[in-house]
Amino acid sequence: MNVNDEDEMKALRIALQQRLEQLLPVGNQQDLVCEAMRGGTLAAGKRIRPLLLLLTAQDLGCHVEKPGLLDLACAVEMIHAASLMLDDIPCMDNAMQRRGMPTIHRQYGESVAILAAIGLLSRAFGVVAEANALPPGVKTQAVTELSSAVGMQGLVQGQYRDLVEGKQARSAEAILLTNDLKTSRLFDATLQMAAIVADAPVQARQRLRCFAQDLGLVFQLMDDLTDGVSGTGKDINQDNGKSTLVEMLGAEAVHQRLREHLRSADEHLASACDKGTSTRRFMRAWFDKQKAMFGLDWSLPEC
Repeated sequence: MNVNDEDEMKALRIALQQRLEQLLPVGNQQDLVCEAMRGGTLAAGKRIRPLLLLLTAQDLGCHVEKPGLLDLACAVEMIHAASLMLDDIPCMDNAMQRRGMPTIHRQYGESVAILAAIGLLSRAFGVVAEANALPPGVKTQAVTELSSAVGMQGLVQGQYRDLVEGKQARSAEAILLTNDLKTSRLFDATLQMAAIVADAPVQARQRLRCFAQDLGLVFQLMDDLTDGVSGTGKDINQDNGKSTLVEMLGAEAVHQRLREHLRSADEHLASACDKGTSTRRFMRAWFDKQKAMFGLDWSLPEC
């Protein structure tokens, strides 16, 4: 990533943080749910999903400062933050650490964490509905994409499958389906929202769906490969006793799958976005950083 790209990413992250703070204002001192909502969303994070939405819309010919676009990106980040809160609570993964800090349920209690997650989900859909700069049809399509990604065709179904089947022997196909539901579907909604605002053609939207599926699987495979590694900001060895592709196939085979999905993702993204390469450069820089940090093995073609 060159200096101009780094400056652009810094500016977008600042804009996202400032808008999230506006959309999640400080409550009174006794309002722990409000505090937990802010804590789970405003804590330093990668912001991959909202940045993908902004950059993809730009690469599809939409100006990144188009009114309403930033609010859609913030709504995606709220949903992601809510999913992490629920994923971490004791009856789910019982995680102790997230983004290098104690998880929300450890800071505020399990009941507050659940209510904060519900509050964020509600707020996210409200933010989309209140984005007055966007045409009603765009907002309707955005809500449809987000609701599908969250519900029984997405995060909820994926988490349920992981809880019910995760400690049992399962096929590689079952693991991949769970990974797709837990991760790829929200990436898909994120990218489709970018395409909707940019009025992208059907062919580009389909390519973005393929990119999202590959990208989600890459993230899950990386998560499996780095489970025992410190420095991720999350608990280590969280997958002990869980059926994963690493446990089933071994690390080298998973590295090979990861490389294949990365190359496929890059090809789909290049095909979908023919007016710019900001998203590809951003993803390449991010994955190169992960490669260096955790000793992962892949290479990506130049943009």
